[in-house]
Amino acid sequence: MLQKLLENNKIWAARKIERDPDFFRRLSRQQTPRFLWIGCSDSRVPANEIVGMDPGEIFVHRNVANQVHPVDLNCSSVLQFAIHGLKTSEIILCGHYGCSGVRAALEGNATGLSEHWLAPIQSIIDSNKSDLDSCQGEEERRDRLCELNVAQQVLNLAESPVIRAAWRAGQKVNIHGWIYGLKDGLIRDLDISLFGPNR
Repeated sequence: MLQKLLENNKIWAARKIERDPDFFRRLSRQQTPRFLWIGCSDSRVPANEIVGMDPGEIFVHRNVANQVHPVDLNCSSVLQFAIHGLKTSEIILCGHYGCSGVRAALEGNATGLSEHWLAPIQSIIDSNKSDLDSCQGEEERRDRLCELNVAQQVLNLAESPVIRAAWRAGQKVNIHGWIYGLKDGLIRDLDISLFGPNR
């Protein structure tokens, strides 16, 4: 199976060169993505592909259920590098419907480290109980929690010391909350955007 991946890579690279002979030379010279994508690790949500962009156009950070934990050094390092090193100005926090991590938190069946990682989603459930209880059926309830999770992670990003410092310095950094539909392949703008410290 691993050999098949290597073969697929050769085919992909050859197609890229066939369409654009200078593609890899151009790509290797610099990385100047305008966008930072923070999304779920789910293999069905490939950031570049679903927005029709090539490698090098989006800087990507992914984890289970697209969480932004204040003590997550990995996420903080990505933010720091994107904003201060790459001068990225647009951050997209993108969740997706049908998220297994959100579902595990909702159903209370996460175990081990994933239980710890997903614990903040329980606070979202508790503080949005009436909203979630008004949903028609379990699928609608899970989808609504996916949306609420995106909204909370956008707020968590806005409280990040890296983002706060960039805003204080007058750097343009905008945060947007989106959600992707596995069933139709479409991204929905949740109309949750922050454009600075005063929001």
